Amino acid sequence: MNTISTHILDSALGKPASGVSLQLEQQSAAGWQLIASGITNQDGRVAELTPQPLPAGHYRLTAQIGDYFSAAGRDALYLSAQIDFALPASGGHYHLPFLISPWSWSTYRGS
Repeated sequence: MNTISTHILDSALGKPASGVSLQLEQQSAAGWQLIASGITNQDGRVAELTPQPLPAGHYRLTAQIGDYFSAAGRDALYLSAQIDFALPASGGHYHLPFLISPWSWSTYRGS
């Protein structure tokens, strides 16, 4: 089984992004199903985003970064950032962070 974690860093300010809404969805025969959601804390993390291990499959993790920038009175180009990924049958831990700024975002596989 698999576990995932994430955090969001505002690279323009050089600090964690708190108050960002996140949704984790899994693709099924019926379409995309919401399986977890949360809001980042002061450290830019969502505690226990997936309290149960996840089976292999196709997932997407979406951060509502437009709302985060808007709440701070900052203009931004992107309304959301989405990581579309596949978890393998072999299992493991996957840390999927977001690095955001008003004009860009990126991700990588963390540890």
